[in-house]
Amino acid sequence: MSDIHWSDGAPIYRQLKDRVIAMMLDGILKPGEALPSVRQVAAEYQLNPITVSRAYQELADEGLVEKRRGLGMFVTEEASRQLRSSERDRFLKEEWPAVAERIQRLGLSAQDLLNALGTH
Repeated sequence: MSDIHWSDGAPIYRQLKDRVIAMMLDGILKPGEALPSVRQVAAEYQLNPITVSRAYQELADEGLVEKRRGLGMFVTEEASRQLRSSERDRFLKEEWPAVAERIQRLGLSAQDLLNALGTH
């Protein structure tokens, strides 16, 4: 899970869950792959195992991972498709309006934005 820096803005279990989701969206964690064990993540990031379990349980409740008895948690086959859809919806409803408002406030055109993409 590489370097994680916890912020004070959200509960750590939520930040851990979001990191796992990002890894799924980025293709780092693929369908059928096992998540690192609760103990492993807790030890590596000096977290309470209950915190890690809570993040994993929310992922399971959302159908993104499944528990295989005696083996651990695994990314479900439909996780990637489901995530892309829900994350797109969340972006368009929660994040995009603020971005669009800022674009408008700054007087940026669509061409300005496209040109900026080409410079990075």
